[in-house]
Amino acid sequence: MMNAADKAIDSTRSYANHALDAADEKVHALQNKVEPALDKLFSQAQALAKQGLDIAAQAKDKARESLTHYTAATSRYVSDKPVQSVLIAAAVGAAVALLMSAACSREAR
Repeated sequence: MMNAADKAIDSTRSYANHALDAADEKVHALQNKVEPALDKLFSQAQALAKQGLDIAAQAKDKARESLTHYTAATSRYVSDKPVQSVLIAAAVGAAVALLMSAACSREAR
């Protein structure tokens, strides 16, 4: 009786080991298929991130150039026409004050 039980245990152990070996082989095969795809996706993500950073850097440089240009143009205008510049600034300040006053009185109602 013990012999038959031992044979059954050995048979079950052998079957389990075979099943585990087959599963291990399938996992390794799947891993070999998945890793290159993941590497490719990671590489593409890095390329997109670099492209995004490059675009942001270009936009920053363009904005800086525009700001420098408009700052210089404004400085020239103020230098060339100081009285007119002061009058324009005063008019803009008065308009802003009027708008704020209207907004505050509207809130008070």
